[in-house]
Amino acid sequence: MRTTTEAIIGAVTGPLEAPRTVLLGRYDAAGRLQYVGRSTTLSARLARALGDVLVQPTGAHPWAGWTFSAGWGTQRTLEVVLVEAAVVLDVAVDVARDAAGRFRHPARPHRIRTDLDAGRVPLFGKS
Repeated sequence: MRTTTEAIIGAVTGPLEAPRTVLLGRYDAAGRLQYVGRSTTLSARLARALGDVLVQPTGAHPWAGWTFSAGWGTQRTLEVVLVEAAVVLDVAVDVARDAAGRFRHPARPHRIRTDLDAGRVPLFGKS
């Protein structure tokens, strides 16, 4: 079963101007940006639109120094570009979560939520 929800873009794969996928996060109750999952490959249209609004971090990024796995059962890590955690994306996700509370399957991106501030996204662990 899938549901639509919001998440904050914290990093991308591919170039910042035309990302291939996005790494998504949500703030926890203590105000830390927690990784919740990665998207499927972005459409060319959405990648261009995100390239227009994503920017490099202006200060320390909460995911600096983190590594992200390329997938289940692989030792390969993703090469990511960290971005300012300010852009909200509407995504369709499977309701199943892993033991850490992350989306169990890749999120399907729908649209950029320019009308929604990152602070208004549901907290980590919430629907």
